[in-house]
Parts: sequence; structure tokens; C-alpha cells
Amino acid sequence: MEEIEAQIERFIKEVDENALALYAKASKGKRLRAKLILKIAGESKESFKLAAIVEMIHAASLLHDDVIDEALMRRGSDSINALYGDKTAIMLGDILYSKGFLELVSYDREISKSISDAVAKLSVGEMMDVTLSEKINLDQKLYFEMIYKKTAVLIEATAQSAAYLCGKDSQAFALYGKNLGLAFQIIDDVLDITMSDEQLGKPSLADFKEGKTTLPYIYLFESLNDEDSKKLTSLYKKELTLDESQWIRIKMKERGAILQAIELAQKLGNEALNAIAHDKNSDLERVMRDMIERDF
Repeated sequence: MEEIEAQIERFIKEVDENALALYAKASKGKRLRAKLILKIAGESKESFKLAAIVEMIHAASLLHDDVIDEALMRRGSDSINALYGDKTAIMLGDILYSKGFLELVSYDREISKSISDAVAKLSVGEMMDVTLSEKINLDQKLYFEMIYKKTAVLIEATAQSAAYLCGKDSQAFALYGKNLGLAFQIIDDVLDITMSDEQLGKPSLADFKEGKTTLPYIYLFESLNDEDSKKLTSLYKKELTLDESQWIRIKMKERGAILQAIELAQKLGNEALNAIAHDKNSDLERVMRDMIERDF
């Protein structure tokens, strides 16, 4: 990963050294997309460069996402918008997007088209996320469309492009990437409920407070009686007390909403592994297993 980080820094420095100094303050995340490229396509000059491009694009989306969500923390650290303001965060994101696309055009049209299309859909997903947060959403179809576009589509395009780069079955790997992204978001939604503030590096149970009716909440609403449904509705976008937080967690467990969400994530994961079983890639299997088989 050191070579990829160095490549990202070189790309940003070619644009502006001040932007590089700002980027150094941003949370770098787990580099999931870069790791996928290397695990699918192997190590080469082209795969390192593609990994750097995709991570720059992903970082740009997170910078904009933090502004939209008014998030002051990113993985336990101050966000760029918290440190330097929304305008700076947006412009840094624009620099990363623009430089990423500039470097992307050197690749085969199928790769550049796949990733560019994913970023367009990602922006639509962000818009959907904002719109769906205006009121309680109990439509599973809308939820899945939103998380596909906001989270899964770039992972899907990353896996597909990496496979295309090395002559593998790009459609099979696209399915792997799509399901990995969907499972990732579902599990992230679960962890928001089951983990503590310290474990998450941010406030737990924040999704419902921010207006996000994630899959566990949709399942919970579907299972509650009228009285409990009204109580849960009253907690929407509310600063929860300790008792209210505990009530949500108890009901999630009692009604099996968390387990139902986990089981769907596991189903998606197993479907993805079946799609690439012919490749016999133990690294990719481990990535998926680590995602869907853990303590909640």
C-alpha cells in the first residue's frame, strides 16, 4: 500500500502542494478499493496507478459526504470540514475528483467508462440519501437503490475494472464488488446500533437521529405493534436519552431485526463468493468473510 499512497501524493502534488498538505490531514480509511484491485489484478504499474485513482475518487466523495452530513468526525479524527470549513473540504474534494479523472483517461475505455459511470451514480445516491432523510422511509426498494448507488457502485466498478485490466471475467467480479458493497453498508448500519461510541469512533445510534432509516429500522418497523411503532416514530431525528437508546437496542434484539439484516448481508456475501469461485482467490474470500462473519 505504500506505493499507492506515494502515487496519490505525487498526483496531488502535481496539482498543488497546499492541497497535498490538506490531504495529509484527511482520514485515509481502510483502502478497501485499492486492496481489491491488487488482490484481483496483482501488482503492476497499471494496477498501482488505478488503485491510486480510485482511492482519490473515493476520498473526494467522503469529503463531500462529510459536508452534506455536517459530520465533524471521520474514523475518530476531526474531518476536514471541521478543521478548515466546508468550502475548503469541497474544493479539496473537487481537486481529487478532477485529478483522478484526468489520470483515468489513460486507461482502456471500458475501465474509464465503468468508473466514471459509477461516480455519476454515486452522486445520485448522495442526493437520494439526503431526500430519504427528510422523513421515515420504510420502502426497502428505495433503501437498496440508495445504498447501491451511494456505496456499492464504486466498489462494483473497482472490481470490474481490476478484472478487465488482467483479462479475468469482469462481470463475475462486478457481482462480487456489488455484493461486497451492499453487505458492507448493511453491516455498517448494524454496527451503528450494536457498537458503542468508543468502538465506532463516533456516536452510536447516529443514523436514526440524522434521519436515516436503515435496514434494521425498516425491519423493526415492520415487526412492531401500533404502540411501539408510534414510540419509535417519536424518536426519529431526536437526541436520544440513555433509556431511549436502550429501548431501541432491546426491541431490535427482541424482534430479530438485527439478525435479519445480518443474514441478508451473509446471503449477499455467499452469492458473491460463488460468482468468483472459479478464480480460487483466497484473499478475496477472506475479505468477504471478514465482512460478514464477525461479532456484533
